[in-house]
Amino acid sequence: TYVAADRLNLPESQVIGLGTQLDTIRFRSLIAQHLKAPPTQINALILGEHGDSMVPIWSSAAVAGLPLEKWPGWNVRVADELFTRTKGSGAEVIKKKTGAGFAVGIAIRDVIHSIALDQKRILPVSTVQNGCYDIRDVALSVPTVVGRAGCVARHQIDLWPKEVQALRKSGLVLRQTLETVLSRIGRTKK
Repeated sequence: TYVAADRLNLPESQVIGLGTQLDTIRFRSLIAQHLKAPPTQINALILGEHGDSMVPIWSSAAVAGLPLEKWPGWNVRVADELFTRTKGSGAEVIKKKTGAGFAVGIAIRDVIHSIALDQKRILPVSTVQNGCYDIRDVALSVPTVVGRAGCVARHQIDLWPKEVQALRKSGLVLRQTLETVLSRIGRTKK
C-alpha cells in the first residue's frame, strides 16, 4: 500500500489496502462461533499489520454492545486461543482449500461497497499513516472511514496502553519490511 501510494501519483487518501479487514472478519466469526452468538452481534477489531504483528483490540470488543470481557465464561485463555486461531486461520484455509478466495472476496466487497455507495463505513483498512497513534511513514490498519473519496478520515479510538504499544510495534515491523523493499527498488526514503 505504501509503495503504491508513493508510485501511483494519486492522493494518499485514494490508495487503500485491504489491511486487516479479512483478519477482522475471521476474528469476529471465531468469537461468534465460540460464544454461539450471531456474527452480526460481534464488534471486534484487528489493527496494525496483516501478518504476525497484527493487534487484537480487546478494549472495545463487545457482544451486542456488552463488553466481551464481562461476558460469562470469557477469560484470557479463551481470548488468547481465539486470537491465535485468527492469526493462523489464513494459512489453515490455504492448506485445506489451496486458497482463501471467498473470504477475501467478502472483505473486498465490504471496501468496494463503502466506496461505491459512499457508505462512510469504519473499516480496518491499510492506508499511509501520518500521525494516528503517533505512527508515521508506513501503511497499516487503523479505524478508517471509507467512502467515495477513499480514506475520508481515521479515528484514533481509545485503546489500552498495551494495545497502543503493540500497534506502534506493528508499525515498526512494517517499516523494517518497507525499508527492505525500498532498498531493492532503489529508494530508501519517501
